[in-house]
Amino acid sequence: MAPPLPGPLAHLAPLLTHYGYWAVGAVVLVEDFGVPAPGETILIAAGVYAGAGQLNVVAVAVIAFAAAVVGDNIGYLIGHTGGRAFVHRWGRYVFVTPERFRKAEEFFARHGGKIVVVARFVEGLRQVNGIIAGTSGMPWPRFLVFNALGAALWVGLWTSLAYLTGTHITAVYDEISRYQLYALIALGALVTALVLRHLLRHRHRD
Repeated sequence: MAPPLPGPLAHLAPLLTHYGYWAVGAVVLVEDFGVPAPGETILIAAGVYAGAGQLNVVAVAVIAFAAAVVGDNIGYLIGHTGGRAFVHRWGRYVFVTPERFRKAEEFFARHGGKIVVVARFVEGLRQVNGIIAGTSGMPWPRFLVFNALGAALWVGLWTSLAYLTGTHITAVYDEISRYQLYALIALGALVTALVLRHLLRHRHRD
């Protein structure tokens, strides 16, 4: 019998009970190209089920990893095929000129790998990561490598924690979330430093 899922995971019990691995793959997939869906939550819930013997933890991890990579690559395709034209057409209304957008593309091309990996763990960025990479013109092979790395780390972390801690996972998740703000501040400081370095180098070239 499946264990009762704690707290915010409880509403996913019927979905996992009826659809199992299909639910994990589908929800993670659609979340990763911008559709509002509880991808991280269902991954954690599936890990709890695996710990109780209701699902195979290896299958959960493999399916979630594949869905995460495919979903982000769909997002990349969306951004790559339509994003740039959209920015050039409407960007001027929010002061994003073609020149500024070109500089953003150059910046993402240099440092995008780090951003792609870290974004996997940040709510909001995880859902639009691929679209931004595609819009900014990041080369697809580079995106694929860093995206796969980020997906592997993300899936490995939450699947393992949920599998090992079981119904205590919400307490662990809350504890980690407490420090997410500090992580985001650190990330913001890093990005700011990289932007400043890029601008200073550009000024020296001029």
